[in-house]
Amino acid sequence: MFARIKEDVQSVFDRDPAARNSFEVLTAYPGIQAVLVHRLSHWLWNQGLKWLARMLSNLARWVTGIEIHPGAQIGRRFFIDHGMGVVIGETAIINDDCTLYHGVTLGGTSWNKGKRHPTLGNNVVVGAGAKVLGPIEIGDGARIGSNAVVLKPVPENSTVVGVPGRLVEQTKQQTEAAHREKMAKKMGFDAYGATTDAPDPVAHAINCMLDHMHVVDKKMMLMCEKMKELGVEDDMEIPEMDSCEIMSTAEEMLKLNDKQ
Repeated sequence: MFARIKEDVQSVFDRDPAARNSFEVLTAYPGIQAVLVHRLSHWLWNQGLKWLARMLSNLARWVTGIEIHPGAQIGRRFFIDHGMGVVIGETAIINDDCTLYHGVTLGGTSWNKGKRHPTLGNNVVVGAGAKVLGPIEIGDGARIGSNAVVLKPVPENSTVVGVPGRLVEQTKQQTEAAHREKMAKKMGFDAYGATTDAPDPVAHAINCMLDHMHVVDKKMMLMCEKMKELGVEDDMEIPEMDSCEIMSTAEEMLKLNDKQ
């Protein structure tokens, strides 16, 4: 439990530069308060103590201005920024690393029983005032623009804006930048070179490395899938890269570049 609380608090530092310390986050951030109370009310809901869960949820809404139904399923490192006016319905499902801004509604379009609220994939960002309605799926890495009204499923790594919501086509440069960012995040490396406009030769070299590693990673995953289909068992785990070592190497490259 404490590990989950620590994760939730850390997610605030990762996404809000105004956060200064954990005490401030726990006592003065309504978004984190609403999420922590929801985790307790959701547990009560699953234990059959539905009235108590609803009362606790109602108390959290009164204090924070954020309404989360105790039946909603929320993943890890969920962050609500500002939060006033956020509404999350009973059958909503929110996966890991999602971010919601104030005024967001994850609502339903039907009074029928069953699944009637949205499902958000991993790493989804929903802008201020956006409305995502109905039992639709929002793909991993999707971005919902402020005040958009989304009534249809959204593919992964897409951006939706407007009323009604419409997909914004990405340029080749934006797609490459997204791939680089994803690969850098997987490596645990905040690459200064992961930009679309990088005249610096070291930055360009890092971008090329990230592009190459992205292609290699996709091919390896495809090969592993084909091997499993053929019945080949693979219990080997690929060790994670040491982000500290990567950062120190990048710093050394920068210093060498500055000297030259």
